Amino acid sequence: MRIIFFLLAAFVCTNSIAQTADQHIYTGNKLYAKGQYKAAAAEYQKAYQDKKNREAQYNLGNAFYQQKDYEKANKQYTETASNSKDKNLRAASNHNIGNTYMEQKKWDEAIQNYKQSLKQNPDSKETKYNLAYAQAMKKKQENDDKNKKDQNKDKDKQDQNKKDQQDKQDKDKQDKGKQDPKQDDKQDPKEPKDKEQDKPQSQPSKLTKDQADQLLNALNQEEKKLREKKDKERGQAVKLEKDW
Repeated sequence: MRIIFFLLAAFVCTNSIAQTADQHIYTGNKLYAKGQYKAAAAEYQKAYQDKKNREAQYNLGNAFYQQKDYEKANKQYTETASNSKDKNLRAASNHNIGNTYMEQKKWDEAIQNYKQSLKQNPDSKETKYNLAYAQAMKKKQENDDKNKKDQNKDKDKQDQNKKDQQDKQDKDKQDKGKQDPKQDDKQDPKEPKDKEQDKPQSQPSKLTKDQADQLLNALNQEEKKLREKKDKERGQAVKLEKDW
């Protein structure tokens, strides 16, 4: 980051107020170089209050920037860029406005201010570098956001698949717990049969009366023959062999 240092020996003092402002800037620059940014900011503030000195205001922005107070730094740079008649000072202010946005990862705002700075100072290599860096970081962030979004979609899809699978498993368990209606018609071999099922089932007669009488007579004749045969066997004498 560039900070403006004034050569007091070359500065033409027009009045005592100007001399006082330059003294504060000089003291502020020495403190800034030692890393005493808070004390330097106080000196730059005094120089600016004495005569609305834009160089002092720019340096004040730098002191705030080094303290990581980017909001206050941005304010000082913005006022300097808007009110300074010095083209180089306006370019430096816009450049540093871009830096404050870079620190906050606000890539679009940083890019806009670097481009504005290059309009006023097209040859600034530092501004060109920072612009390219901001553009690269913006592209990276867009890619990261896209990848994150895709990963979230994949995760949501996986979660939904797991939920669907679990719901199916739960449903299968519920279905197994219910009795299959078809099983009602099947008899468990371990359970006793219904008494009604043990009884012989009467079949309707398909014989005519004459056929039934003929069958009955045939059975009677057969039974009669069997009785006669048995009676004959019982009445037959047993032949004894002589034992002499």
